[in-house]
Amino acid sequence: MDDAKEEIRARLPVEDVVGQYIELKRAGRSLKGRSPWGVDKTPSFMVSPEKGIWHDFSSNKGGDIFTFVMEVEGISFREALEKLAAQAGVELQRYSGGDKAVAEKKRRAKEALELSCKYYQFCLTKNKAIIEYVTERRGMTRGTIGEFRIGYAPNTGKALIQFLTSRGFTKAEMEAAGLLNRFGGDLFRGRMMVPFIDTNGVIGYTARVIDQGGPKYLNTPETLLFNKSRFIFGLAQAKEAIRQNNFVVIVEGNMDVISSHQAGVKEAVATSGTAMTELHLKSLSRLTPDVRLAYDGDAAGVKATERAIMMAGDLGVNLSVISDYHGAKDPDELIQKEPRLWQEAVKNYRPAVDWLLDKYEENLDLNSGAGKREYSSIALKLLKYVSDAVERKHYEKLVARKLDCSVEDLHEKDLKMSSSGGAQRLKSVATKDVQVKIDLIRKLNDTLQALIIHGGVENKYGLDVTEDEVKIGELEMVFQNSYAEMGKAALEREADAIFARYKIEMNKQRIRVLTEELEKCADDEEKTQEILREIAALKVK
Repeated sequence: MDDAKEEIRARLPVEDVVGQYIELKRAGRSLKGRSPWGVDKTPSFMVSPEKGIWHDFSSNKGGDIFTFVMEVEGISFREALEKLAAQAGVELQRYSGGDKAVAEKKRRAKEALELSCKYYQFCLTKNKAIIEYVTERRGMTRGTIGEFRIGYAPNTGKALIQFLTSRGFTKAEMEAAGLLNRFGGDLFRGRMMVPFIDTNGVIGYTARVIDQGGPKYLNTPETLLFNKSRFIFGLAQAKEAIRQNNFVVIVEGNMDVISSHQAGVKEAVATSGTAMTELHLKSLSRLTPDVRLAYDGDAAGVKATERAIMMAGDLGVNLSVISDYHGAKDPDELIQKEPRLWQEAVKNYRPAVDWLLDKYEENLDLNSGAGKREYSSIALKLLKYVSDAVERKHYEKLVARKLDCSVEDLHEKDLKMSSSGGAQRLKSVATKDVQVKIDLIRKLNDTLQALIIHGGVENKYGLDVTEDEVKIGELEMVFQNSYAEMGKAALEREADAIFARYKIEMNKQRIRVLTEELEKCADDEEKTQEILREIAALKVK
């Protein structure tokens, strides 16, 4: 794929790609703008048209057009490659070697799905009863119908098959697109069609039954294009609002998403036909750290929130819950009642841990010993996933007050639970402050490399210096921005100071890793002593 990447780079100037997302202004030979991640107060995002690279000094991110689209869109490299290839008019299958057959199969599936979507949209416009159902019973405006490309699948056995066959598609191609049932007929019949749309177009459908009979919703099965563990419904329509307002709302149903967008809360998305996965949350965390869950307050909603907290700890996500639906069962019903109430609900969110602790309390008798025992066990499991040490201390004090005990009592119980096997040992999670330290180490390393490569400082530090051309270009931007006016002696002093800080942070990081290993080998005396000696030596340095 290297040839394909070079062809795309040649056709798409970096300033044109970045300029689709942020406003750039000329600053000498470079261009400057505000960070699309909203973390700078003054323009700190630099683009070098000459080198085809970018660097965001406020977040220490950088790279070429592919890394930019991956970061700003929250998508994988393959998705970014396909998106930019489409913009550049590059046919990837010409570069895919042994994957040509798969690439061709995906291309035909995409074409079949795009054509089927237009067909379903056309069928909707020709059916007055269905239009009334969509606009009156479902409450959609014509603008919403167009934005989400709502359609209608005729209630006949092979209407879509006949249409696609007339356009040159085979049944095998239709099956690869997820459009056929197990009997070889149309999968979707007599249903309102809501397409799954990603950065490259239609990849599948969720279909709501209109008359009685059959499951209420029917989704496209897993295909070469559609993976329910990755796909986020509404994200294609929500990305711009999420970037601008720096938060996302995760609702339970696809209709909740559509109603929310129509009501002016365009940051809403949903997972489709599956519980939220780490892949879903990771994609969203690339766009914003502020994730608000709009789940039901029933047992399923509590479990879903618990799972989200467990995943969020690894990703540095600030998780909160929207729960005031004014008596409605979900956002869609609330919006049908009064859109303004949903807009207010989105602003009145609570930290997810607070919400969960209150839910636990509602279901247990904290005036009884058994209730306190169960509450403390559940709370201690949950608090292991609260990544920030100060925040975790706050919740420990809160739980202790509720149970009329001390924080030390909670720690003692936690230790006994872990050592006795009475509670499942939870995986260690990277805390936010640890991630900050890792980011600092990376930034110090980059700065040292910039001074070595572009400042002529001798590499007496034993660093592995990059040979990647894109990275070298990015490091030149770092050097030019901060060190270009320094003399050789000043550069060497700066490098020595940075390396001293770098070594301290690397030692701290190593101690953190060793401490985690120490917990895992408590029964191995020899290994324990070996680790303790290494920790002691690192503390002396």
